[in-house]
Amino acid sequence: MSKPAVYDKLKAMAKKENKTNAMRKLDTLKIPYKMHTYECDEFIDAGQIADMLSLDHNLVYKTLVTRGHSKAYYVFVLPIDAELDMKKAAKSVGEKNVEMIHVKEINDITGYIRGGCTAIGMKKQFVTRISETAKSLEQMIVSGGRLGMQLELAPSDLAKASGAEFADIIQ
Repeated sequence: MSKPAVYDKLKAMAKKENKTNAMRKLDTLKIPYKMHTYECDEFIDAGQIADMLSLDHNLVYKTLVTRGHSKAYYVFVLPIDAELDMKKAAKSVGEKNVEMIHVKEINDITGYIRGGCTAIGMKKQFVTRISETAKSLEQMIVSGGRLGMQLELAPSDLAKASGAEFADIIQ
C-alpha cells in the first residue's frame, strides 16, 4: 500500500473511532445531523452548554432516564429549561408512576455517562417519549453520546432514530 493510501486508511479509521453510537446509528439510517463540540472533562449543565455554544435554549433538549412501577426503564427528551411532569410521563408510557434513576446507574443502563446520555444508540432500546414541544421545531439539539458533543437534527429524525413518540410530558 502506498504512503498516501495508508494515510487515508488511518485517517478514515480515526474518524470512525471518534463517532459515538448515536452518530453511527444516524449514519446507518442516513439521517442528516450537525455536530456541535465543546471542551469538557466533566458534567456541565445543558443550559451552560447552550450558552457556551451560543445556542438558542429553546432548541436544546435534555435526556432523562426513569424507572417505572413495573421496573422497566423509560427515556424522556424535553427542553433544557423544562421539568419532567412525572404523572404525565408515567401516563404516556402506561405506568402507574415513574422515578428518576440514580446518576450512578446511567452507564450500566444506557451505555452512556451523565452529560453524554442520548436517546439514540443506547445499549438497549427503551420506550422513549419526546416532548411534544419539539414538533414545532425545524431542528433540535440533543447530546451526541459523549461529553463535549451535541447533535442537531430534525425532531422527526430523532423520533425515527430512537423509536420515540411525541407526548405531553412537561410541567
